[in-house]
Amino acid sequence: MGEYPRPMHRALVTLPLGLCVLSLTACPAKAPPRVQTAPASPPAVRVPPGCEKNQSGDYFHAQNPAFRYLGQDDGGTLTLAVVRAWADGGVESPDAGSVGIVLHRTPDGFVGETRATGFTGAGAPCPVAFPTEAVACADTGLTLRAASSTAIDEGCRPATSGPAPVRQEQVLLRGTPDAGL
Repeated sequence: MGEYPRPMHRALVTLPLGLCVLSLTACPAKAPPRVQTAPASPPAVRVPPGCEKNQSGDYFHAQNPAFRYLGQDDGGTLTLAVVRAWADGGVESPDAGSVGIVLHRTPDGFVGETRATGFTGAGAPCPVAFPTEAVACADTGLTLRAASSTAIDEGCRPATSGPAPVRQEQVLLRGTPDAGL
């Protein structure tokens, strides 16, 4: 009989330890806290001062008022359709083949291209695009910087040789030119 309490003591020590282990394994583990991330915001648009405003309207070229521009601005893209003025004061309607300027407000500026029709040495028409950017926007008009020419090969591709295109500033004034110009 002297040995009976000893095994009982061992059973009592191991019983609480076993219950503790069971209780720990029975509890569901807490999920780690969720880290909420803010949705990625689009990069900031960086345009010259005044260019964030709506630029829709009529324009004419400061050096050659016979060239008119009809501007449509949706807040992200400005499209300028180039039209030619007639002697009687009217203007031609832009069509799909006419020259056009498309500028987009982007993190890299108010940039885009002037689209026109060029001709190969053999006289075949080719669509061409000149890099164009708005460098200033004012209530009086727009100042654009664009390549003044480009070279194309007989396959209507940009020529691989020749001088680099020169960029020139073009000023477009808002409204219609005075009758005295």
